[in-house]
Amino acid sequence: MFFTQDKLKNRIEELNSYRYQNRIGINDWYHKEDETKSEKYPPRRDETWKVFRRGDTWSGRDYYIWLSTELSIPDTKDKEIVLLFDFGKTDGGTNSGFESLLFINGVPYQGVDANHKEVFLRKEFYGTTIELSLKLWSGLEGGGPPRISKHEFKYSDIAYLQPDVDDLYYSAKMVLETANILDKNDPAKVALEQVLSKTFKCIDWSEPGSTFFYESCQAANRTLQSEVEKFDKHTPVTVTAIGHTHIDVAWLWRLKHTREKAARSFSTVLRLMERYPDYYFLQSQPQLYSYIKKDYPEIFEQIKERIEDGLWEIDGGMWLEADCNIPSGESIVRQLLYGTQFMKNEFGKEPNYLWLPDVFGYSWALPQILVKSNLKTFMTTKISWNQFNRMPHDTFWWKGIDGSEILTHFITTPEPEDYNTDSFHYTYNGVLEPKTVKGTYDNYIDKNINQELLLSYGHGDGGGGVNREMLEQRRRLDKIPGLPHVKTGSAKQYFEKLHETVENTDEYVHTWDGELYLEYHRGTYTSQAFVKHMNRKLELGYRDAEFLRLWALKEKEQIEYPMGKLHEGWEIILRNQFHDIIPGSSIHEVYEDAKVEYGEAQEILAAIKSEFLGKVVKNNQFDWTIFNSNAWDRSDFVFISEREKKMSFVDQSNTLLESVELPDGYLVYVQHIPSLGYKTIRGINKKEEVVLEGNGFKVEDLKVETPFYVIEWNNEGQLVGLLDKESGRQVLAGKGNVFQLFEDKPMNFEAWDIDIYYSEKMKEITASNISIKEINPLFVEIEFTYQFGKSSMTQRMIVYSKTKRIDFKTNVNWNERQQLLKVAFPVNVRTTEATYDIQFGNVKRPTHWNTSWDMARFETVAHQWVDVSEYQFGVSLLNESKYGHDIKDHVIRLTLLKGAIDPDPTADIGLHEFTYSLFPHSGDFIQANTVQEAWALNCPLEALPGRVPFDAAQLIEFMNEPKISIDAIKKGENCDGVIVRFHDYTGGTQKVTFKPNFPFHSWTETDLMENPIMERFTSDVVELTVKPFEIKTILFE
Repeated sequence: MFFTQDKLKNRIEELNSYRYQNRIGINDWYHKEDETKSEKYPPRRDETWKVFRRGDTWSGRDYYIWLSTELSIPDTKDKEIVLLFDFGKTDGGTNSGFESLLFINGVPYQGVDANHKEVFLRKEFYGTTIELSLKLWSGLEGGGPPRISKHEFKYSDIAYLQPDVDDLYYSAKMVLETANILDKNDPAKVALEQVLSKTFKCIDWSEPGSTFFYESCQAANRTLQSEVEKFDKHTPVTVTAIGHTHIDVAWLWRLKHTREKAARSFSTVLRLMERYPDYYFLQSQPQLYSYIKKDYPEIFEQIKERIEDGLWEIDGGMWLEADCNIPSGESIVRQLLYGTQFMKNEFGKEPNYLWLPDVFGYSWALPQILVKSNLKTFMTTKISWNQFNRMPHDTFWWKGIDGSEILTHFITTPEPEDYNTDSFHYTYNGVLEPKTVKGTYDNYIDKNINQELLLSYGHGDGGGGVNREMLEQRRRLDKIPGLPHVKTGSAKQYFEKLHETVENTDEYVHTWDGELYLEYHRGTYTSQAFVKHMNRKLELGYRDAEFLRLWALKEKEQIEYPMGKLHEGWEIILRNQFHDIIPGSSIHEVYEDAKVEYGEAQEILAAIKSEFLGKVVKNNQFDWTIFNSNAWDRSDFVFISEREKKMSFVDQSNTLLESVELPDGYLVYVQHIPSLGYKTIRGINKKEEVVLEGNGFKVEDLKVETPFYVIEWNNEGQLVGLLDKESGRQVLAGKGNVFQLFEDKPMNFEAWDIDIYYSEKMKEITASNISIKEINPLFVEIEFTYQFGKSSMTQRMIVYSKTKRIDFKTNVNWNERQQLLKVAFPVNVRTTEATYDIQFGNVKRPTHWNTSWDMARFETVAHQWVDVSEYQFGVSLLNESKYGHDIKDHVIRLTLLKGAIDPDPTADIGLHEFTYSLFPHSGDFIQANTVQEAWALNCPLEALPGRVPFDAAQLIEFMNEPKISIDAIKKGENCDGVIVRFHDYTGGTQKVTFKPNFPFHSWTETDLMENPIMERFTSDVVELTVKPFEIKTILFE
């Protein structure tokens, strides 16, 4: 009846501008464009600088200008001086729009943007004349086609803060907002409204800004504070608020912009900490600290001081917040290893938890990796974005693929607009207001075991972070009844208390045994195929480089191990595994930068290899050395780049090898290259034709018979028959190798998403030409060409005499938009689950949609292979650079390309080259050696010209034939020892026995951070029991 709430809201907003007294404009600004876009410190002002006045506009895309002026600061003892700026627009996440860094006397001081308009001066500047400089950046458009951003210089002022009005404003605002969300029958709601009404009756509005007005405001504030202090706040619930700025290392901006965002955000944190000694701040990514150390060492030194004080928290585990779908298991280990080392070396801290709020799915391998990296807790938020099913718990034990368990906690903070709705989308970029504080608890499922919650607050994803408003509101929220207590503290302290609570409760604490699949952003398995291709190749390339250089170090100690170069290359790999780069969800320029960086990583790798060839390999003409870097004996094809004609090849025992001459060299079949060993072959003049037995290929029109199959195809290029001679079974249950093109128009996020309705509109792509390209004793090659839309494709199906693998080498000139390309194989296998290769093992997923949880996984991730098997027979689909799969009923599909138009309108346009392989087999994937065949596809043998003078043919000899895969053989990070890491891929317990052929004094098992976890042994032979999917790391010293 009296419009009490509306009236109070208006009065509070009126108070806002009166928080600043004696406000006067800062004039005489001058500006100059930074045409280099890279100046870090203010340039000297000269006659080329132009006047910049209030009301002027400035515009551009990725446009930088410097502003400069001199300002005399009053000498006051009892007042706080604040500078107020508004140079343009910034969105709430700092994802687009203007940003700037303020320098005082040439030293970086604080970030300024539309979310951080206040700058409080330190007392040391009072009574002096200072030079103000700002580096303004126009920002980018936030994704989509490039656009010019236009900004207006609205004001730059100097003022005194009026503390009583400031206190009254924030206190009244929080009291009113709390009253607004409380139930109408809650006595606290009535009491809060009565207190506010009483308070604002004290204010004399007859002459706002006058002495009488301010005196009345002081009286009103005394009334409000006195009344609030009288309230009894009885609640067992506490929310720990941790300041945070989520800075995507690249997304809607480039890496270079991220470096600038870090400087702005971190300098702002430092200034706020000077005013608020109870302000705790967390930033988890060592990559950002590394940037700051190089770009602004003075900021870095201040950060170190705050970390030492305990208010600035450096934790979270990884080098950066990496995607957990695409990177290999070893890459995730390196993320943690490099992150931990940086924290320890630079700050004397070691991480305690994994802080990963915003990634698009969580590998089932993570719990083991985290436990073996000495992390105790896992935190995320993004899982709340599930499309179909809400996770049943927010605090629980997550059991990993090997049985390891880690305490997992989801932040449950709502966006303010989602408060009191049925939305369960939560945020790590929280704001501090009654809706979010109360909503954090209201949303939390596991209230029966825990009543202390965590709220991460601050502007992000583009940085910016906490502002003064949030810190002021936190102090008041802690006092107001009807809300949880709102305390400050570190995430580490919070998680330690959470462990105590969970371990001491008598209530049921859930264990989730399985992967944490995000029911969203399924397109990130496919978007921006180039980065996924390069990541796979570089991961494997650096793995092999470490293996070769370690062996060389042990054989010839004068050959230095290139630790620095390897680290440099690995950092490039890790940086581009950030959760908006490798998933394919960034702007176009990010992928231009990635191409440059991947090129640098390739150059480093080539230099490491070149040094190995130059210093280790003896370049005998017509000799080649072939290394095998995994744990099984290998027989495979190797290409020899040799222009000499009419050659044959023999191995070390002078056994003639099967080979064929090709236009650019030879393809040679080399048998029994020992595990973790090598074999040397030699080229000789061919004296007579080499007879290859049992390699009979029969090629007819639309049909080829191999030693293993009879394969038939139709005039459209689709396989219509695939008889497995060994089993006598038809492999296909319909047309196979069918290219399917789907309309791909997701509801929300183009590059991120594939929505379930995509399958409603599909057309098959058929071949326009088919030809036999090659018939020789080792392989037959059939070429299919396709034209569709604005795109073209050439595919060579290759069948072999020595392997059952059927390779499909594919070249696509892709120009489709909002289309999704898949290839389908309906197979004659009855099973209700399929097996998918993931990091450090494999996972089984249903092939049906019995439940909403099953249906939600209509597109899933796998690494090198997937498999469907029944008793005694199965089919594997292998790939060397793809990740998106769907297997429903008996149809295996591999997702090849996606044509998203946002945030990169040109995503994936251009040439793509990739290979996938069909591998029918007897038995299951273990008996059939699917892992080995996939490895052969991903890591083809390479012939190095010359011989190596190594004493042993194997670096390590296995006494049995273990079913393990080698993940790394490298020099220790902090010692001269040798690290050997491997894992079981079968899901079974096995004995592994091996003998190194290099000198060592002792060996011990370590964690993934290379810290010993058991006693040292001096035996020459290592004997271990390896549990299902267990990772083992052994240190030899």
